[in-house]
Amino acid sequence: MAISQEHARLLRLASRTALGVALTLVLAKAIAWWLSGSVSLLAGLTDSLLDSAASLLNLLAVHYAIRPADDDHRYGHGKAESLAGLAQAAFIAVSALLVGAQAIQRLQDPQPLGAPLLGIAVMLLSLLLTAALLLLQQHVIRQTGSPAIRADSLHYRSDLLLNSSILLALALAAYGWEELDALFGLAIAGYILWSALGIARDSVAVLMDEELPPEVSQHMHALAIAVPGVQGAHDLRTRVSGSHWYVQLHLELPGQLPLEQAHALCVAVEQAITQAYPRAEVLVHADPV
Repeated sequence: MAISQEHARLLRLASRTALGVALTLVLAKAIAWWLSGSVSLLAGLTDSLLDSAASLLNLLAVHYAIRPADDDHRYGHGKAESLAGLAQAAFIAVSALLVGAQAIQRLQDPQPLGAPLLGIAVMLLSLLLTAALLLLQQHVIRQTGSPAIRADSLHYRSDLLLNSSILLALALAAYGWEELDALFGLAIAGYILWSALGIARDSVAVLMDEELPPEVSQHMHALAIAVPGVQGAHDLRTRVSGSHWYVQLHLELPGQLPLEQAHALCVAVEQAITQAYPRAEVLVHADPV
């Protein structure tokens, strides 16, 4: 199954925009952290640095995943997106550990913050850019179902919480609650690590050919047996690769049915499922009853 030009365009747009946003935030947060010394800002800077690396990897993976199937990859290259998701999970986990270590050090050795207003301005910019990026990513996910963009979106949603927490920590520090900066940094590190585990779990599920949700499989089975002339269906199996769903099932047809009619029923079942699930590629085997 080939990826449409529109899907390919949306995937490229989302991955390139994510990289551009991450690089912009790296520069802004680096300047603000250098002037303020805030652990929360360092958390944001570390996360944005790893976001940049993850988004670059995501861009490369998407570029590879949208290539059409070839003689060596008859099912396409879609699983490159899930491999990118695993790499993103690793990047995010490392950022969580680095931020947590810095927060613990700052709790042991408190230091006053400088230039809190600059930090607040940078975090407001971060919130604005991240929110705009998430809107674009959600649109692309609805249109393509891309696992790579979904993983990217998940960690940018965590960034939205991260940036909100940093903004609150800087605001409280400006009013004399400076010790909360390190505590917020530690809490943020825990949340980032939890997000990394979620991304890894979803990516491994695709790489291990985990079935689609039971309600989806049950609906596909109901669509198959609802086709007039089909007496039953069994052994329905599903898996995901990139933006595609691969579906296999056995149809139970009358044993004396002419081959041409049996083929027509198989095609009708394929069409019934693909009309309900356009991302599905259906392979039907006819069994005589």
